[in-house]
Amino acid sequence: MVLACAGARAVRGAARAAIPCLWRGRHFSSGKEPGENHPVTPMLQHLVYKIKSTGPITVAEYMKEVLTNPAKGYYVHRDMLGEKGDFITSPEISQIFGELLGIWFISEWMATGKSAAFQLVELGPGRGTLAGDILRVFSQLGSVLKNCDISIHLVEVSQKLSEIQALTLTEEKVPLERNDGSPVYMRGVTKSGIPISWYRDLQDVPKEYSFYVAHEFFDVLPVHKFQKTPHGWREVLIDVDPQVSDKLRFVLAPCATPAEAFIQHDETRDHVEVCPEAGVIIQELSQRIALTGGAALIADYGHDGTKTDTFRGFCGHKLHDVLIAPGTADLTADVDFSYLRRMARGTVASLGPVKQHTFLKNMGIDVRLKVLLSKSAEPALRQQLLQGYDMLMNPKKMGERFNFFALLPHQRLQGPSQERNANQSKPSPAPVAGFSELAWQ
Repeated sequence: MVLACAGARAVRGAARAAIPCLWRGRHFSSGKEPGENHPVTPMLQHLVYKIKSTGPITVAEYMKEVLTNPAKGYYVHRDMLGEKGDFITSPEISQIFGELLGIWFISEWMATGKSAAFQLVELGPGRGTLAGDILRVFSQLGSVLKNCDISIHLVEVSQKLSEIQALTLTEEKVPLERNDGSPVYMRGVTKSGIPISWYRDLQDVPKEYSFYVAHEFFDVLPVHKFQKTPHGWREVLIDVDPQVSDKLRFVLAPCATPAEAFIQHDETRDHVEVCPEAGVIIQELSQRIALTGGAALIADYGHDGTKTDTFRGFCGHKLHDVLIAPGTADLTADVDFSYLRRMARGTVASLGPVKQHTFLKNMGIDVRLKVLLSKSAEPALRQQLLQGYDMLMNPKKMGERFNFFALLPHQRLQGPSQERNANQSKPSPAPVAGFSELAWQ
């Protein structure tokens, strides 16, 4: 394993937390369960006024308002991650997770010809933990990347989180450049000397050769919910309860709505969730990869077009009714990878989804764990390493609930479109790490 030489200093951060918490993919809440109390939050007041003025709103509009409203949005002004937040993610549990993703990008960079430069673009970077782990791998493998010009580009809508990311990744040793009115609203230099920029929209990131990473990003994009009825598909909307003026409830639209166009004509489920915004982003990523090369790695909990009602809320590591105290809890829905695949088809190739435990095992997590254990003499740290490994790999925990999905240029994979290469006796593309066992040449 290429990280076998990592020093004991890296070991001390190896298992960030064996926090006994509930991750967001475990259950779902339909919003129908009674809450213990019904606090009237500023967001609830805003939504009640909006609904009374213009009528019931879609679940997608509800999610967008609750999560990203510039004045009251859940993500805009708070740090919701970690032990003191509302949920915890894989990078916060163990540094091994981010290290293996760093190896994945280097593997793809090597397999596609070792370009002279590449951008690492992360969508929704959280606290910057994952990017920091990836950058540490880049530094440890500096001899491999020494002739490559790397830059970091973070797409983040939360001012609060962008400040935390800057502190994590730069330690602000070099003063940050700030320009709220510019598409690049912040610039800096990482601790290892790599230029880093912040954007609010993927569209603003330069269209250059890039590797994209999205970890638990697509699950918070707004979804439209539909229910099959004797009269056809009807969209699930959110309305004010006529019996209680400051309480919300789910209702069905009385007739077809425009978003119904996103439902597959051969859909067999009786309840579906569709995320048009995810489709737009996948198409943007696909066009960029087809034009300039690179790859995208998406890690999230989800399904391959099989689940129905997955809309749920999380607050303080516990399930939370999605309609109670909006603005105080995270809202999320499982990613439909079959939909992402359809959106990418024809432009780029896709791989997955594969279960997290399969992907990480293929990437060499067992070897990396063994190295870290061999460098640690402290029983408490060894226990943390093992607990973090169990959380990531156990099928009853994160191992089967999270999936990996990749977008790559068609020429990266073997297939009908590569027959001419075979006829010309060109070498076959190398297997894609993670989706097959990692092999270094």
